[in-house]
Amino acid sequence: MTMHQEGQWTLAEMKTGQTGTVVGVLGGHGLIRRLDALGIRPGRKVTKISSTLFRGPVILRVDNAQVAVGFGMARKIIIEADKYLPRAS
Repeated sequence: MTMHQEGQWTLAEMKTGQTGTVVGVLGGHGLIRRLDALGIRPGRKVTKISSTLFRGPVILRVDNAQVAVGFGMARKIIIEADKYLPRAS
């Protein structure tokens, strides 16, 4: 598990239905550009719609669009939750 400030965690760690604001991306320029093309960038509100068990894709809502990112990418997107909820286990 990656350590973040309280109230922040990765998109992969968020619970389904939870909303927050993107505060950072742990990756290089290629990943940042790819996420930016999907509308995922610091300052954007996102809602985790669903994820599959065993490290499958994570589906989220950004603005009025639904996008899917791989589990590895979701682990690199840092979110500050709108409301503190315990981390998903």
